[in-house]
Amino acid sequence: MMWPFRSLSATDHRLWMLAWPLMLTNLTVPLLGLVDTAVLGHLDSPEYLGAVAVGANLFTILYWTFGFMRMGTTGLAAQAFGRRDHFGQTALLVRSLLLAVFIGVLLIGFHQPLIRTGLALMQPSAEVTALAAEYAAIRIWSAPAVLCQYTLVGWLIGTQFPRGPMLMLIVANCLNIVLDVLFVTLLGWNSWGVAVATVIAEYAATLIGFWLVWQRLPAGQRFSRALLGRIADYRELLRVNRYIMVRTITLLLVLAFFTAQGARQGDITLAANAVLLTFLLMISNGLDGFANAAEAMVGEAVGQHNPEGFMAVCRTAARWSLWGALLFTLVFFIGGPALVGLLTSIEEVKATALAYLPWLWTLPLAAVGGFVLDGIFIGATRTREMQNTMLFSALVVFLPSWWLTTGWGNHGLWFSLVFLMLARAASMGWLFVRYTRQNGWFTE
Repeated sequence: MMWPFRSLSATDHRLWMLAWPLMLTNLTVPLLGLVDTAVLGHLDSPEYLGAVAVGANLFTILYWTFGFMRMGTTGLAAQAFGRRDHFGQTALLVRSLLLAVFIGVLLIGFHQPLIRTGLALMQPSAEVTALAAEYAAIRIWSAPAVLCQYTLVGWLIGTQFPRGPMLMLIVANCLNIVLDVLFVTLLGWNSWGVAVATVIAEYAATLIGFWLVWQRLPAGQRFSRALLGRIADYRELLRVNRYIMVRTITLLLVLAFFTAQGARQGDITLAANAVLLTFLLMISNGLDGFANAAEAMVGEAVGQHNPEGFMAVCRTAARWSLWGALLFTLVFFIGGPALVGLLTSIEEVKATALAYLPWLWTLPLAAVGGFVLDGIFIGATRTREMQNTMLFSALVVFLPSWWLTTGWGNHGLWFSLVFLMLARAASMGWLFVRYTRQNGWFTE
């Protein structure tokens, strides 16, 4: 394996110019989770931490069901950017934002049955359920802002302005952290104070995003009725992105199943898993910086029909992602116990989390292939393949491995999650090789 800093190419430099702002952006997301966990983990009861773990997981599923608003927008915007199609870039933005607002309002309107169903499926204890329902009833009001934010971030990445999402999310998450400390530590609002802080921060991020996008609209592109499109244009947007939606729902159901199975083993195991999943979020968001940069550069290469540039981006993104995964493994191997101690002072939770910490050492290397290949497939808008490989990994690999290892308790859960990550990387890698040999990236 080549040492990463030896004779950097132009592609390396371009990838890093896109990736480093996205890494900082992504790492603020688990930083927020770390603060949520820390302010609640030092209270006198694990129920508050468990409630936010369950509630936040519920909203991860609910909102990332519509994660195509980010991923699909990035791929389509990147290809329009590569073609220098100014009208296409602007029309995609306008139509995606209108769709985001419409879906967000619908979620608010139907939130009560959605929340009840989600909590019933997770089956936490009665105390955690009551607190999680209170948390969720507040968080739902951020739905239009969150979905608009997905669209704005996707468009900014696709048009290769990564500092935009960095500014949006760093400012918003810093605001969220300050409000967490104010509402929970100083005012004693507990888990519902975390929800109020999150809603305020989401709307702040969206307002910043609108301002940034306004500054970045293509020169000379005026607003016209044609940008709004017809009903058929919105159906086409949904059709293109339906595979991402199924893929995302499948992944999130796996994570929800993981949380639910942990909850059935008691509030202590639920809280310990919440601590470790916060670290997993840190890993995925850090490595996603290279994947997000690959989305933009792969989409540009596909839009320009440039096979040589496409392969150069793939090789470069894979190399840097692997080095990033090795760094994360080293960090959690050396500093894992200290990081767990920062997040909770509840001795039972801490001891339980340390018992399962070794699984965190394996996850970066197990997951890195799937992360970077996600970026490549999104940029090339090969979304059907993403759906199929995720369904295979969840139904054929994760669930059978969990069933076979139920006697291992929580260790079986973590084993199955690692196995899922390996299956995603292997199945998508096989498709990547097949498409590359057939020159299939540039044909429909």
